[in-house]
Amino acid sequence: MKVGLFITNQQYLDRDMVSALEEQYAMVRHARDSGWDSLFSGQHYLNEGNNQQLQLVPLLARLMAEAGEMTCGLGILLINLHNPVYVAETVASLDVIARGNFVFGVGLGYREVEFDAFGVPKGQRVRRFEECLELVQRLWTEESVSFESEYCTLRDVHMNLRPVQKPRPPIWFAANNDAAIRRAARLGDNWFINPHSTVATIRRQMAIFSEELGRVGKAFPTEQPAAKEVFCAKDRATALELAGPYLAGKYRDYAKWGQDKVMPAGETFDQGFDDLLQDRFVLGSPEECYEQLRPYWEEFGVNHLIIRTHWAGMPLATALSSMRLISDELIPALRKVQPRQA
Repeated sequence: MKVGLFITNQQYLDRDMVSALEEQYAMVRHARDSGWDSLFSGQHYLNEGNNQQLQLVPLLARLMAEAGEMTCGLGILLINLHNPVYVAETVASLDVIARGNFVFGVGLGYREVEFDAFGVPKGQRVRRFEECLELVQRLWTEESVSFESEYCTLRDVHMNLRPVQKPRPPIWFAANNDAAIRRAARLGDNWFINPHSTVATIRRQMAIFSEELGRVGKAFPTEQPAAKEVFCAKDRATALELAGPYLAGKYRDYAKWGQDKVMPAGETFDQGFDDLLQDRFVLGSPEECYEQLRPYWEEFGVNHLIIRTHWAGMPLATALSSMRLISDELIPALRKVQPRQA
């Protein structure tokens, strides 16, 4: 089992972003020095309400300088908001910076303010997403590429900059609803399981994912990742006390942004925190967290866990207290896990 760190890149408006970045360095250094395997962060534009956020690509490029030999990745890049040439050259550049140890995480997105800002109208979002993903791979592998649409025109172009990894970095495919799960099976190297859904929803959707893999003649992924909200403390009550207010605040923001509106029926964040955390978040002692994570490797074949253990407003010392327990007690237990072979 590999274990990665998802760095929260969202801060409240009263937070000094320079100081926040220094704290993110500290978390990455702890993960690096404690043998964590990977580092990811995510992307949004035009944060609403009481939130601000550094942009993913420059942030990740800077964090990679602290990450040592850790695999680094986009978790995820909202590719249909961007020109395909930008995506192809940017991801190739990041793969070079990472010395070929990089993951290309992609997702469709869900926020209307972002689609509107980048001129992606309804009815074209999925098409543009799939076209971008295909075109990026063509630019990395073909000698001559031509393409024409309302947002991009290429006439017999050759992209000189190529990724270190051949033919390309691995494509991790974020997906929330059933149609997106099938798309992940068809177009991605795996399904980057989200941290938002309950275990029951993931169980149902993993069956959809496996069925679609079979339909298109693909084997189950050799690397199957899942992102999880995890906080370790001496016991569950302490974990809830330390992490609960910040994790609840994050999901209140998700509810305002409409994240749960693109998830399957029955998945709603508009509920009390006690109800929301059931079957969804992993909080408690290292032993309790291990047991809550068990379905991911026993049922779903997950062999790479990406852990977020810090949310906007949480003090660095609180996040590091969880990271130390994860490093000292949870990760050694996870290293012994033998994920189910699908």
